[in-house]
Amino acid sequence: MTKAVEMARVSAKGSFHILWGLVASTIISAVGTIIIARLLGPDNYGLYAIALTAPNLISTFRDWGINTAMIKYSAQYNSENNVAKIRSIFVSGVLFEIVLGLLLSLLSFVLSPFLAMSFNRPAIAPLIQIASFFILTGALVTAATAAFTGIEKMHLYSFMLIIQSIIKTILIVTLVLLGLHTLGAVTGYTVGGAFAGLTGVLLMWTMYKSMPKPTHSKLEIISNIKTMFKYGLPLSIGNILTGFQTQFFTYILAIYVLNNATIGNYNVALNFLVLIGFFATPVTTMLFPAFSKLDPQKDKEVLKNVFQFSVKYASLVVVPVTAMVIALAQPAIGTIFGDKYVQAPLFLVLLSVSYLYAAFGSLSESNLITGQGYTAFLLKLTILGVAIGFPLSFVLISQFGVIGLIVAGLINGLPSLFIGLRFIKKHFEVSVDWVSSAKILFSSAIAAVLTYVLISQLAFSSPIQLVIGIIVFVVVFLFATVVTRTVNRADVSNLREIVDALGPLRKPLLFLLNLIEKLMTILHA
Repeated sequence: MTKAVEMARVSAKGSFHILWGLVASTIISAVGTIIIARLLGPDNYGLYAIALTAPNLISTFRDWGINTAMIKYSAQYNSENNVAKIRSIFVSGVLFEIVLGLLLSLLSFVLSPFLAMSFNRPAIAPLIQIASFFILTGALVTAATAAFTGIEKMHLYSFMLIIQSIIKTILIVTLVLLGLHTLGAVTGYTVGGAFAGLTGVLLMWTMYKSMPKPTHSKLEIISNIKTMFKYGLPLSIGNILTGFQTQFFTYILAIYVLNNATIGNYNVALNFLVLIGFFATPVTTMLFPAFSKLDPQKDKEVLKNVFQFSVKYASLVVVPVTAMVIALAQPAIGTIFGDKYVQAPLFLVLLSVSYLYAAFGSLSESNLITGQGYTAFLLKLTILGVAIGFPLSFVLISQFGVIGLIVAGLINGLPSLFIGLRFIKKHFEVSVDWVSSAKILFSSAIAAVLTYVLISQLAFSSPIQLVIGIIVFVVVFLFATVVTRTVNRADVSNLREIVDALGPLRKPLLFLLNLIEKLMTILHA
């Protein structure tokens, strides 16, 4: 238990560094998004999103598992203090990403007229050409992220994110205000990505140079790429299928939904979804290197504790935040955009549902399987998801548009999730604490329902409804978790040790834990 808590502390510290970067970068980007969405309007904003679809679709063929392998082997060699191998992995991964990213950018550029015609919007070909170079810059960002994650230097990742957000926001807003409209938005998006990619490579180089120089300087690039391919190829095929499927859904959406405003509403809802991503992304990012360090034979009990901790404590954060977003979708979007994006609240509610799967282990499952090297099995799960997702999405999108796309995504992942949980139970003898998950879902649901009922009766403006709703939700959820014993004193003790590694967040979170403990004393006396 002590080792599991210590690993949780390390992961929490890394998650905090990701969190502040995500929060800062997203706030900056959100300001830009609000301005851009207002300036462009639903129609042009939808066109902007469509122009980015084709390059994003092609970029799914960029990685081939190299980035995941970089995280895996960097974490492994870092725990073994093998500096020579870490340096070699860094160089090999970046070179691979640059070469493939450049080739795919050129391919997207050449195919842009055909891609524009396939969207029934031939005029956006120049926009697709500009956006094509984001494939290369995205490769640099992804490689740098893998390097930072593998050796747990997540503050560098956050710095890179913030640089990207600042440059991208300033450029997009400036170019749109200068009258370039959608062209300015796409150009700013691409150039901002280029600055982030160059920043990431520079930080990697600084990190590389600061490492102790090994006795031999042979990088063994070809050998490393072969090793990373062997590990990452099943994952890469799975990632390509998943990424292609996601982008294919968007592609089909652009064909069947000819109303650009509807797609603009959908993308506004997607932007709001990052509120939940603030809390989910750090968890999923840091769990992979944590699970990569554990030996299922030697660390059997630790593995069990780490998995259950990861599911329960991640759910305690992600599930209530998701429930709050669902309850307050209308006033949240109304506060920012007024009545311009009337379809967005419904889209946001439906999109948020997938994050409730965190209570079933969705944030931890694939990290455990991948970290322990069962990449071939994960590929099988991905193929299953694709086999269900492609026909289901095609039918639902063609009939119901955006809502069909969202519903297909919600159904698509469930079979793979539960088969994966069965695999974990069989191979590692670990399972989700289903009672705890049920209590977290119940407490969140009670808080969400009461909050929604209350604000729907208030004839206040959206900002006031939003503030009141947040306060009511937090108060009701805290009482519900204590009354239902969702959180017990052992959890409070564990969380105190984990929270101790969270820097500036330590004091407010400790205050919250002390408040929960006092409520336990009062209500369970």
